[in-house]
Amino acid sequence: MEKHTAVYPGTFDPMTKGHFDLIERASRLYGRLVVAVAATSSKAGAMFGLEDRMAMIGDDVAAAGLANVEVKPLDSLLVDFCRRENAGVVIRGVRAFGDFEYEFQMALTNRRLAPDIETLFMMPSENLAYVTASTVREIARYGGDTAPFTTPAVQKRILEECGKCRLRKT
Repeated sequence: MEKHTAVYPGTFDPMTKGHFDLIERASRLYGRLVVAVAATSSKAGAMFGLEDRMAMIGDDVAAAGLANVEVKPLDSLLVDFCRRENAGVVIRGVRAFGDFEYEFQMALTNRRLAPDIETLFMMPSENLAYVTASTVREIARYGGDTAPFTTPAVQKRILEECGKCRLRKT
């Protein structure tokens, strides 16, 4: 596996500024970064479908000029996806200790399945560490302002989807 390519997997429903912070920073560490968007989500209350999530991430990646970042659907075991993409590293975001426990279990499982693929834990910038996609979904559903927590492409789509939710444009 190549260490020049990393995969950043997630549901990104929706992508937050914390997610995008990790995309930008990981894109500087690796020659190629693949954002792997989970095709299905076990999370309750999904807000956007796969194609919408991929499009929003792609729009923000393009707007930021991140030419080495690709957005692809993840519809298999993560280690199988990494092998197909010739990626030797998985990027995982960790905001708090609770995140680490889950991510640590997943990293050990992936290591057992594919010892040649490493996991790199990254923390979002401290001003974004508290932001979660589930919080953004909740704010949007009740008509709150999601702009402080989301990227421009995501905010535009939330306003389109939830215009009836009394979202304020900022």
